[in-house]
Order: sequence, then structure tokens, then C-alpha cells
Amino acid sequence: MACVLLHSKLRTPPRHLKPSAALWHLDTNPQVLNSCPVAPRHKPSEHRKERSSAVEVVPDQDTGSDIIPVVICAAEERMGGAMATINSVHSNTAAQVFFYIVTLRDAVKQTRQYIEKSQLKGIKYKIVEFNPMVLKGKVKPDSSRPDLLHPLNFVRFYLPLLDIRHKRVIYLDDDVIVQGDISDLFHIRLKPGHAAAFATDCDLPSTHEMVRSVGMQTTYMGFLDYRKQEVRDLGINPRDCTFNPGVFVADMNEWRKQKITKQLERWMEQNYRENIYSSSLAGGVATPPMLIVFHDKFTTIDPLWHVRHLGWSPDAHYADSFLQEARLLHWNGRFKPWDYPGVHLDLWEKWFIPDPNGKFSLTRPDTEV
Repeated sequence: MACVLLHSKLRTPPRHLKPSAALWHLDTNPQVLNSCPVAPRHKPSEHRKERSSAVEVVPDQDTGSDIIPVVICAAEERMGGAMATINSVHSNTAAQVFFYIVTLRDAVKQTRQYIEKSQLKGIKYKIVEFNPMVLKGKVKPDSSRPDLLHPLNFVRFYLPLLDIRHKRVIYLDDDVIVQGDISDLFHIRLKPGHAAAFATDCDLPSTHEMVRSVGMQTTYMGFLDYRKQEVRDLGINPRDCTFNPGVFVADMNEWRKQKITKQLERWMEQNYRENIYSSSLAGGVATPPMLIVFHDKFTTIDPLWHVRHLGWSPDAHYADSFLQEARLLHWNGRFKPWDYPGVHLDLWEKWFIPDPNGKFSLTRPDTEV
């Protein structure tokens, strides 16, 4: 599938390739890529013959390069969030991080300019354009939470199509701030046969009071419709603890071996036909397939590497001492740190980089920055 749907996007596309027919377009900054260690050339297979040298110089972890690949989506209307996440990762580690920044066609230029005209111009990155047509017949419109239906919410399902030639990769949502050294998360030990590592929703006692106070769902009952026979046939206890797929480490070899993307697509298609979950439930339509496919088949992350629910309510606060100890903060929920109202906004704003083109601005009381 990747052979057919992937090709490089150079500044002047090859004449024999039609951009409209591709699933992914890879857009790279030559200056940034040329500063990366060049991986030894692989003997080209048939599906690599048309790839450009710009793509092949991306560092390959299998060759011994100490590169940490991080995937993050950059939606046009949330661009400042993605850049703050990137800035926090880049600023808090001495490791070499390579960012795969996934966006839609209309935001490719904005993404590149945000990086090249700001303090992020020194990062190593590749812009990957996502074609929403891959979701046709898998996601149906739902007016209750349209934000949860954004095409980029489903990029995490398609990691193998990003042309990532590393053994593992970190995926981060754009409403995340990393306060620790990302290399610590990257080097966690995954259990044999596990394709990913997540943080469970029941793992951190400090969050339990907040979860109870705002009615946050932390079990499968809050995400799947147990009235449907297809759900009951899964044999998943509705009281089993869920996990949050906004931050995870993926083993790419296991992901491909287990055909995780195909499994996720199968559940998306079944929901499209039979509505076994919906965005009116707690997790929208991107979380339930992950919960089904990875049930009892994932390694757990240190809970301090995913302190979440900061965006669930503008009235819910954590103790400052606890937040300082956290390695990663996640404003999952409706109340994002670039909008108002919100909580612990100072911890996010310290990593915010103003948009050099002025397209993205913070929303604050009586003023816009």
C-alpha cells in the first residue's frame, strides 16, 4: 500500500507523478536535511526507484544513528500549538530529534514559514502532507464534536505510510508540552510482541480527584456502545481501564508485522456501517479503534510522562509541585492552552513562539497576542 501511495514532493515535482493522486507528499528543507547524518544507501527495491535523494538522506536508526523521530500534526488553525510542542521537545534534550510534521495541503507553506522564520529554523524536520481521501468510507460526519473529526486526528493510524525507516517512533498530539528529556521516553523497553506503549487512564493517583470532579471517562464503557453485539463479542470488560492515544511510542516493525493500520481501518469501516461508537461518547472516533486493537497488548508508560486532562475543565487545577515533577503535560479536552479560558496557561506559554506571519494568535481576555 505504501508503495502505491507514497512519493516524494520536491520543490519541482517529477513530471510523471501527479500530486493529486498521492496519499502523502514529502516536503523537505534541503539545508536542514543536509545537516543530518547521511545513512548508507540501501540497494533500491522496485518501490524505491522513484524516490528522490532528499528522502533517502533521512537518518535511519537501524544504521546506528542516534536519532529520535517524533511525529506531530500541525493543523492550520492549531499551528501555534504544534510549534510550542516542537519547541519544548527541542529545548529540553541534547539528543538529535527529527520531526515528521504532518499537515494538510493548505497549511504546508504556513508550516514551513513558521519554522524557517522563527527560532525553530535549526531543527531537523520533514513536512508530510496528508490526503484526507484515505478516510473516505471510514469516518462519517458528526455535528456533536466536529473538531474530533479533523483528518489529522487519524494520522496516528497511518504511521507506516510516513516513510519512517526507524525501529521506533514517538507520536505526540499538538496540545502537549514536554518538560523532560524526550530520549528518556524514547528508550523505554517495550515488552516482546507489543507494537506500542501508552499511559493508562488509571495509573496516576494525583489525577483521580480531577477525573471524578469533571466526569472524565476512564473505562471502556465510556468509549464503546455495549448495546451492540459486535462490541460485546470483543470480550472486553466495560470496566477495564482505558489509555490515551495522544502520546505513545511505537515499534514500527511490530506495527507492520501485526498489520495494525489494517486492523484500525477495519474498525473504522465497521463503525461507519454500524455506529458502534460515536463522537457523542467520551473519546470521539479516533480513540475507540485504538482501544480495541491495543486492548491488553501494550506496554505502559511512566505516568509522569503523560500527565493529562489539563484541557478538560477550566476549573480543574493540579498542584504546582506535581506539575513541576511531570515530564509531559497534555491539555486534552475542549479547553486548549492557546484559547481562553484554560488552566496552567503559564506552563504552555513559556514554549509558545509567535507566528512570524501573524496568522496564529493567542486568545486571552480583552486582548489578542
